[in-house]
Amino acid sequence: MRERGNEETSSPGQRIWRSPAVQALLFQLAAFPLTLITVFFLARSGMPPGYEGAALIQGGFACAITRWRGLAPWWLGIELVFPLALLEARSASIHPLFFLGAFLFLLVLYWSTFRTQVPYYPSGKRAWDAVAELLPKDTPLCVIDIGSGLGGFVLDLAARRPESTVVGIELAPLPWLVSSLRARLAGSRARFVRGDYEHLDFANYDAVFAYLSPAAMSALWRKAAREMRPGAVLLSYEFLITEKAPDISIVPTGSGPTLYVWHF
Repeated sequence: MRERGNEETSSPGQRIWRSPAVQALLFQLAAFPLTLITVFFLARSGMPPGYEGAALIQGGFACAITRWRGLAPWWLGIELVFPLALLEARSASIHPLFFLGAFLFLLVLYWSTFRTQVPYYPSGKRAWDAVAELLPKDTPLCVIDIGSGLGGFVLDLAARRPESTVVGIELAPLPWLVSSLRARLAGSRARFVRGDYEHLDFANYDAVFAYLSPAAMSALWRKAAREMRPGAVLLSYEFLITEKAPDISIVPTGSGPTLYVWHF
């Protein structure tokens, strides 16, 4: 039996604390005392920075901490702009219920993206065609789309392969609900479950399709290498697994990202 990495054996709470979004928020909090001290000394020197200046100082300190702690470069821009955006939102006199509604909508749409680092990526018909062409013909398969979003790929493949079992798993409530309703209204045999694919056993599937994000690929490979049975296939759209070169790389007809394939 292969040992799991520290990331896989850590508790959900530990993974949340290590997620970049949570760390970015903590860096803003850590920068706040430094901002207060700087603003105090500037005011004592006769150079009060004003609210906008204080927000820039806050963002600058947060950027410095972010760089020191080694988060991805795009977080620098987010950390810098966040205090200014917060200041502008406060001065815009927008009703608090608007922010509450926006927060709740984004929550059910993206759910735990801050932990999984897998935002919503729609794959598109070119990718669906490439996968359908690659899968063995005239044999019943059990296929799962991990992070199935609004269900387009699962519904399409279920229509093409009525002899097969096609399942989508999605963690975010709103996309899961939409995909489930789409299947029911279309009378599709596609099945959608709400949950985290980390709790699945990949040994139950002939093919696993993933359109995730670069941050998730190493953990996906470790799980696939541990669980997928001989003869099964792992397909990743656009994002490459760096630990193992793909057996096949397919550029979908027309244009678009590459489909990477690993045989077990």
